[in-house]
Amino acid sequence: MPVATHIVAEDDQDIRLDRWFRRHFPGLPQSALQKLCRTGQVRLDGARVQPASRIAAGQTIRVPSLPERPPETRQSPPANPADIARAKALILYQDQDLLVLNKPFGLPSQGGPGIAQHLDGWLTHLRFDRPDKPRLVHRLDRETSGVIVVARSANIAASLAAAFRGRDVEKTYWALVAGRPVPVEGRIDLALVRHGNARGAHVFAATDDDTETAHAITDYRTLDHAGRRLAWLELKPLTGRTHQLRVHCASLDAPILGDVKYGSLRNTDDRGVRNTAVVRGEGLAEGLHLHARRIDLPHPRGGRLVVEAPLPPHMRASFAALGFSEPATAPPRRAP
Repeated sequence: MPVATHIVAEDDQDIRLDRWFRRHFPGLPQSALQKLCRTGQVRLDGARVQPASRIAAGQTIRVPSLPERPPETRQSPPANPADIARAKALILYQDQDLLVLNKPFGLPSQGGPGIAQHLDGWLTHLRFDRPDKPRLVHRLDRETSGVIVVARSANIAASLAAAFRGRDVEKTYWALVAGRPVPVEGRIDLALVRHGNARGAHVFAATDDDTETAHAITDYRTLDHAGRRLAWLELKPLTGRTHQLRVHCASLDAPILGDVKYGSLRNTDDRGVRNTAVVRGEGLAEGLHLHARRIDLPHPRGGRLVVEAPLPPHMRASFAALGFSEPATAPPRRAP
């Protein structure tokens, strides 16, 4: 193909240059793009540019002569109507810019080794009138259910990602825990440290000897309790660290029910045993009892959007067994 000049479209606003190339020239390897930028063959508004540089709508990108990519011959299999219906059933809120979904318990947000089914794959069924599938802008753990936001275009994804990075998004979680925190409400300001490799890593409360710790803050409030054995907590993370809520609850001597990974890490007594025993002794459902109940975020076109998600089946069953009353889920609202 000959040398060409491309104008950055609005849908490509504020994405990285290398992501723009992956989107428009998927056959170009990253190493080749780096060389083209280093030698000045790719330019942004006439100036040299780095692959990691962010681009803006209306800018011009000089694209040098690239090898022709052979036509794509592989065709995707037709979508299963049941999969489409299952994906659409997750929608809590929808507009021209974004979707808010209710992620099921046990479904990973993204794929990986040995993962056949994941939310990112289901987004293929939620294109509606758009050529591209929606994009995840944040994540939930596999065993955490509830509200998750996806953008319907690249520029909206960039806007929402900036809001999450800037801590302008308020997230509210519900958890059932083994124990009753003392005091019944407060703030956990406890730095975290990660140990282990990517697949077998644990996150721990940091000590004075740890380096490269991550600052982590969570506000909590007890909404109801069953004696001193169980409590229903409202959790509001003010930072977004990996496994923050699970480690912070364990630090209160109140591990989240069903948390096999962190239920026994607080000390060497019976906390982990108690976590499992309480579930079985009280006739509660199996599985992690952590749910992203509510999200309050700035809408890319102005105002704020608030969306709530109902409890997943296993937590609803545990609530019923304990006599806890789940408030009605409020309808989505967007306020100026």
